[in-house]
Amino acid sequence: MSDAQILHMPGADDRPGEVAVPGADPSWSDQVDAVLEFLRHRALGEYRVDPFGFDPELNDSVLMAALRPLYKHWFRVEVRGIEHIPTTGGALVVGNHAGTIGLDAAMVQLAILDEHPAHRHLRTLGGELLFSVPFLGMLARKAGATLACTPDAERLLRDGELVGVWPEGYKGTGKPFSQRYRLQRFGRGGFVSAALSVGVPIVPCSVVGSEEIYPMLGNARLLARLFGIPYFPITPTFPWLGPLGVVPLPSKWVIEFGEPIDTSGLAPGGDAADDPMLVFEVTDQVRETIQHNLYRMLVRRRGIFR
Repeated sequence: MSDAQILHMPGADDRPGEVAVPGADPSWSDQVDAVLEFLRHRALGEYRVDPFGFDPELNDSVLMAALRPLYKHWFRVEVRGIEHIPTTGGALVVGNHAGTIGLDAAMVQLAILDEHPAHRHLRTLGGELLFSVPFLGMLARKAGATLACTPDAERLLRDGELVGVWPEGYKGTGKPFSQRYRLQRFGRGGFVSAALSVGVPIVPCSVVGSEEIYPMLGNARLLARLFGIPYFPITPTFPWLGPLGVVPLPSKWVIEFGEPIDTSGLAPGGDAADDPMLVFEVTDQVRETIQHNLYRMLVRRRGIFR
């Protein structure tokens, strides 16, 4: 990657090519102008890519724009507690993971970009499998994702970025429908170590609606081993309907951001990240907070599709 790609190009601002507020409904003329401006910046090289491969202009103008109809009109996402996301500085957003293919991460990313007053980017942490898939791994990098490891998370947090992590991983997305909204194990708490090391707040994120888009009724383990993937889902529509089975069901989504958990004063000596008991306690606190919020939201839900 050249220095010209990483650094600002002459005349390029922090968010080049952006002519409208994210999430707004621009007119056709505004959309045409935005496309032309985007193409001009790409042709002239007036855009930036950070050391992790994040391309803010491509992410906002193309990737998030492609997901926005799904967010607004298919899942009809309702966002609560957006004020708990800090306007500036680093913070760790921790969410429940479900839905077979993990669309919840993209919807949370879009919710923060569109609904937060500062229109902040969420830098997501993903597993190795995501980055090993041709083209998909490249798009994930362009959208701000990086490998789910403590050094990368700490570097982003120290740079004042919002970082999103889904500690259940493939155990969450691949659990059967009978276990919906029951959080799986949160691993060893590496995400908590990163937050404690930098001293940034942890924001619990609870998502309701994601479990119903692809109800996983079974797992074809033989096919999963054949394709080298964690699971091969059997749903009411896939693989029976072929390509149509990939279309998610239009469940109604609610994304709720809980009150931040302050980590700055947990260990005055600065060695909080090296205390395994403290890491375990905070990890358990985050998990229990998300699980409690999920149960509360489910009790108040009027229906899956409304």
